[in-house]
Amino acid sequence: MDRRQEILEAAAKSFSLFGFKATTMDQVAKIANVGKGTIYTFFSNKAELFNAIVLKMIEEMRTEADLAGIERASFEKKAHARLMHMLKFRETHLLYAKLIDEEKEIRTPAVAEVLHTIELEIVAYIEGKIMKAIENGEVKACDTELVAYLLFKSYMALIVDWGKTHDTELDEERIAALLSETIFKSLLVESMS
Repeated sequence: MDRRQEILEAAAKSFSLFGFKATTMDQVAKIANVGKGTIYTFFSNKAELFNAIVLKMIEEMRTEADLAGIERASFEKKAHARLMHMLKFRETHLLYAKLIDEEKEIRTPAVAEVLHTIELEIVAYIEGKIMKAIENGEVKACDTELVAYLLFKSYMALIVDWGKTHDTELDEERIAALLSETIFKSLLVESMS
């Protein structure tokens, strides 16, 4: 493994454990077993190092979401599987979960900015899938960016937010049925069979 990769892994570990604000370049150097100066040969500051890790995490999330898509399934089933997977990734990925906690507790501006960037990337990913489904004749022509945003926020509200104000969480089947009868019903091209 090369030095840059070792530094990235050490930094990811530090940011996951301590968050953005509490992570120092000294900690990263110690975890990577390199001098602090070595880090600066690859990254000019903590923010640049942090952004490199976040970009890698976004790419990992996209890859996992693509793998979650069910081959030969309808757009609706693929979209549901991918969105559910992305939100599970959000909860289980140590760095992502730490960033969410830090934003809630400390309101670190750099973390808020990164979480906004991640959201934009997720919406862009969903929009790309919608555009492909329109090309394939599965989805009606629509404002793809707004629909992608609506889908993402609907899943977020039902999976993440619902449990905060209600005694029980919604199960995946109920979420799928609700969104099938509302959002997806209005999006999907009706089959002629």
